[in-house]
Amino acid sequence: MFGYVRPLRGELKVREWEQYQAVYCGLCAAMGRRYGFVSRMFLSYDFTLLAMLLLPPENGPGWSKCRCPARLWCGKKPCTASHPALDRAAGESVILAWWKLQDGIADGKWWEKLGFRLLSLLLGRAYRKAKRDCSAFDATVSQCLSELHDLEETRTPSIDRPADAFARLLAGAAPEGKDEGEKRARYQLLYHLGRWIYLVDAWDDLEEDGRTGSYNPIALRFSGDEAERQDALALTLRHSRNLACSASQLLELGQWRGIVENILYLGLPAAEGLVLRGQWKKRKTKKDPFQAAN
Repeated sequence: MFGYVRPLRGELKVREWEQYQAVYCGLCAAMGRRYGFVSRMFLSYDFTLLAMLLLPPENGPGWSKCRCPARLWCGKKPCTASHPALDRAAGESVILAWWKLQDGIADGKWWEKLGFRLLSLLLGRAYRKAKRDCSAFDATVSQCLSELHDLEETRTPSIDRPADAFARLLAGAAPEGKDEGEKRARYQLLYHLGRWIYLVDAWDDLEEDGRTGSYNPIALRFSGDEAERQDALALTLRHSRNLACSASQLLELGQWRGIVENILYLGLPAAEGLVLRGQWKKRKTKKDPFQAAN
């Protein structure tokens, strides 16, 4: 996935960091339990936030212990106990991962397509099960990615139209819910977060897309030198972050509020700064990509 949506660890309380890790591991365990070991390869920081938005704000699922498949030599780690919200986030993670592989098959170079096809075959069984579990989300992802593909084919110079398609895709991960205000606020948070992710990723790929001639809405929309384009993009990114933060204030987040607000108010700006300065790809493989971010 993308991996831009993560907390700024140094600003979390110890308890909050332990809770975040427990949700991350709980989501991984849910993916393995419901969709098999291969699905765990596509675990995403981005969907850890979604899991917290779906979990009960208070008196949640409780805590359990699970063994990390990447560190079998270690003892069992604390993780969030099994819960329908984690199962939903796990299914939606698999669906988005599978469709991202299909996008890679369609747009990648020939040697990249071979890798994407292999991964798609390995993930195929998990995807079919996730599609049955989260059929509405799968339909939304399929429709939005089809719109996005058409916009890329016509090389639209708008940044809003492709960003809107991806934003609606991520917003589709929110459950219907009974409370109309809660549903709308969660939809708006995920919508503006999705828009932010799309535009940050477009800037992160700007140099590579320029070399390969691939579609990039930022290159087509903004003229002038890099500094001018960066300033214009930073303005619209800040607008999306502000709207996502405003929506979060309307949600009952309970025990997750400190972590969610850390991600929205601190983690996103830190990731954005690294991307705009061209440093994200150098740091994202580290355990903590925000070390020495400033």
